[in-house]
Amino acid sequence: MRREASIMHLDLDAAFASIEQRDKPSLRGRPVVVGGIAGRGVVATASYEARTYGVRSAMPMAEARRRLPAGAAYLVPRFEAYKRTSHVVMDLLREVSPLVEPVSIDEAFVDLAAGGHDCAVPAVTELARGIKARIAAATGGVTGSVGIGSSKLVAKIASDLDKPDGLTVVGPGRELDTLHPLPVTKLWGVGPATAERLRQAGIRTIGDLAARELVDLLAWFGQAHGTGLHRLARADDDRPVVPERDTKSVSAEETFSTDVADRTVLGRELDQLADRVATRLRAAGLSGRTVTVKARYFDFTTITRSATREQPTDEPRTITEAARRLLADIDVTNGLRLLGVGVSALSEFAQDGLFPVIGTAEPDPPPPSRPAPEQPPPPPPGTDWRTGQDIRHDDHGPGWVWGAGLGRVTVRFEGPLTPPGPVRTFKADDPALHRADPPNWI
Repeated sequence: MRREASIMHLDLDAAFASIEQRDKPSLRGRPVVVGGIAGRGVVATASYEARTYGVRSAMPMAEARRRLPAGAAYLVPRFEAYKRTSHVVMDLLREVSPLVEPVSIDEAFVDLAAGGHDCAVPAVTELARGIKARIAAATGGVTGSVGIGSSKLVAKIASDLDKPDGLTVVGPGRELDTLHPLPVTKLWGVGPATAERLRQAGIRTIGDLAARELVDLLAWFGQAHGTGLHRLARADDDRPVVPERDTKSVSAEETFSTDVADRTVLGRELDQLADRVATRLRAAGLSGRTVTVKARYFDFTTITRSATREQPTDEPRTITEAARRLLADIDVTNGLRLLGVGVSALSEFAQDGLFPVIGTAEPDPPPPSRPAPEQPPPPPPGTDWRTGQDIRHDDHGPGWVWGAGLGRVTVRFEGPLTPPGPVRTFKADDPALHRADPPNWI
């Protein structure tokens, strides 16, 4: 922990949904959900209008549809649009300091001291206001919430205290006053299982956790996790801002409140985890060749099963199919405490999803040999329109897919610099319709 508030954390507010509302003026002020809109898809991001109905990231899309009123919009992600906006934001932050650590496509840490700035509280507060204003102007109105503190932990938590479009500076010496009243779930490493164990011990706030002896936490969570929680509850965090990080893998996992042995339930969970991994891969512009399934039993014994493909992928369906084959080779008779899906052997491009699994990664033994599942034929060109994607008509100009099905596609012709536009319906294979790049917002 530093002696001055010199670490800033920026988190764009509901980034994917905000960018959709920027580019689609008819959706401004309405509930917008971005994610897998078909089958067992999950929510990637929900606008603040949707969050008032309890919709949140990683929720099954079917549950979001049940919660939201008529008129809500459900859109597939447009990762190229999100990456373009992210590049603008990260470039602006690098003008502030040479030490910028992107955490994801929509958040980053910034070392203000490395930028030579006055790190007194009034000075960093004014600096942050200027950064926020520049970001909103450069991105066409996408806002971000900022937290500034003496450590990454404090800055990260502070950025979440006044969303959306918030600014919280925690001055040196006020770290514990800020952290201790907050729910213990605000700390890194406190997921559902850890939170439940702490709740059983009467620990609900970070202050409650800080009051417990280290020996208790070691008994409950082991050396590494217990020591980490003990330090974070006391705002003891000296991690530096690291400008370049080499991503080795992208993964998602879920710890169950009770052990799960039902393969149907595990299969549904696996589908959602694979969808989350695919969303993160696309947001980062990555794809991978190796799919891994992680399983943990009641006694914390952990096993993994991995399979490597001939070509990299970021397709949810391809990742799901590989993960399901791997899960079939795992004994779940006595139930699983944790299930996870990961993709590694990453690269910055992807091929299509029509290649079979061809091998396994050490140290796990290979799963039983199975033929690759038969793949359905691809849809005819120009008929696989998805709600939300960018489109252009030879006569009517640019717009986006309002809806599609039964051989028809409905397009709303508008953009970030226009008022809400007209809606027209065409045959799905109309030769005047073309895929388009994301629109410019300036």
